[in-house]
Amino acid sequence: MWQEIKNVYHLLVAVAAQVWFGFPSRKLKVIGVTGTDGKTTTVNLIYHILHTCGYSVSMISTVGAIINGEKKDLGFHVTNPSSWQLNSFIKKAAEKSSYLVLEVTSHGIDQHRIFGIPFAIGVMTNVTNEHLDYHKTYDRYLQTKVKLLKRSRIAIVNQDDGSHKAIMLLLKDGNRMDRKVITYGKTKSPMVNPLVYAFKTKLIGNFNRSNEGAAIATVLALNVKESCIKAACESFEAPIGRQQVVYEGDFTVMIDFAHTPNAIEEFLHSIKPGVKGRLIHVFGSAGERDRKKRPEMGKASANYSDVIILTAEDPRSESVAKIINEIESGIVNNSKFPGLAPRSLAKGGRSGTGKIQSAKLFKISNRQEAINTAIKIAQKGDFVLVTGKGHEKSMNFGRGEIPWSEYDSVKEALVARKL
Repeated sequence: MWQEIKNVYHLLVAVAAQVWFGFPSRKLKVIGVTGTDGKTTTVNLIYHILHTCGYSVSMISTVGAIINGEKKDLGFHVTNPSSWQLNSFIKKAAEKSSYLVLEVTSHGIDQHRIFGIPFAIGVMTNVTNEHLDYHKTYDRYLQTKVKLLKRSRIAIVNQDDGSHKAIMLLLKDGNRMDRKVITYGKTKSPMVNPLVYAFKTKLIGNFNRSNEGAAIATVLALNVKESCIKAACESFEAPIGRQQVVYEGDFTVMIDFAHTPNAIEEFLHSIKPGVKGRLIHVFGSAGERDRKKRPEMGKASANYSDVIILTAEDPRSESVAKIINEIESGIVNNSKFPGLAPRSLAKGGRSGTGKIQSAKLFKISNRQEAINTAIKIAQKGDFVLVTGKGHEKSMNFGRGEIPWSEYDSVKEALVARKL
């Protein structure tokens, strides 16, 4: 009830912003991308294809905005800017761009931040359990996401996703579909699939085939030439903080933003076959957010990781130890992880031979120390994966945002190891 009252305020602000900036989105073809995972990569790939193929396009996503070729910082922990900031960016984009690719969150939809924006195309990547601290139920979360598609002239939907049938039912007006729907997926039945459009990117993982399909379906709907799409896909680089390799030598260190059970499951499943040594996974879970996903994150990691290091990830006012224990509850039933490392080893203890010993599971609240430990115990052929922060520039311990860089943290750990 309280959130609904607050949303009335958000709506009034959104109306005021539209009026103040002169309904700027009406001058653009706006493409909105929503979903639980893959939004940022899909937005960036759509932007890259359009830009590479000569279209005048701007973009607003989690990793920042590019307005008429100029990069803009959105600040800490921002995906959908406030309606005021958003319309300010859109007005600027409309001066030179014809297209805008916009990442859209369920919070942004529910809080009317995108009010008044006419979407030419709405894209759904996937829908899995997430943000239930806010939406309370999966059904309400799904219904909120689908609102973007209902506001779009063309809906792009992932036919492989478990939410596909429910989305199609929600899109119907009675028994009638009152908008064009384009399906994509990895099998031969969707309209856009790899058998028909065999365009390749450098992106890792089977889950990114879905992100590619979403982007390709979108630009095909805009009548972009297939030859140009193919070339643009081949030159695309993952956004900052996504599949970002920080070090590659005897072992590899990568950072990624994966922070949901599904994202962890899909990503680790994709990279595990190529790991010659051990997969060492460093991650945590955000405080004051959906607690139900924490054991599922632990379970997903345990299915593929050889070493897990649980640590802080924006705990806010919650106890880091409590969050870690809740993640651990999803790990304990996996026979690969029989117990915790002794405290001395969790700090990088050494055996009598002087070699770093590894354990199956570490619990290290300090994220820098956790990353230091992962780098310290890494051996030839190992793959160190640090997830959850990615591109973000701050950490929240309940006293506001403090500066944090995952990339710099890994670099510091590598320097400590003299690499």
